[in-house]
Amino acid sequence: MAKTIYRHEHAVLLSLLKKHRNEAGLTQVQCSKALGRPQSFMSDVESGTRRLDVVQLRDLCKVLGITLTGLIIELEGLLE
Repeated sequence: MAKTIYRHEHAVLLSLLKKHRNEAGLTQVQCSKALGRPQSFMSDVESGTRRLDVVQLRDLCKVLGITLTGLIIELEGLLE
């Protein structure tokens, strides 16, 4: 099995996160700051060079104004 960072599903997740960040009207810098992370954090997440664990993903969802459950349902819908 290929590493997850090289899988289609990972690319779809990253595009969803970016879409929700844009819809929330937030820059990468604003998201990173809200999470108490360095400026480059969101850039690394969206480019796929930084992976998130489920707790970090939940924190990011809160900043974006979405639920983790909602994000997963949307992801699953796009992957089917």
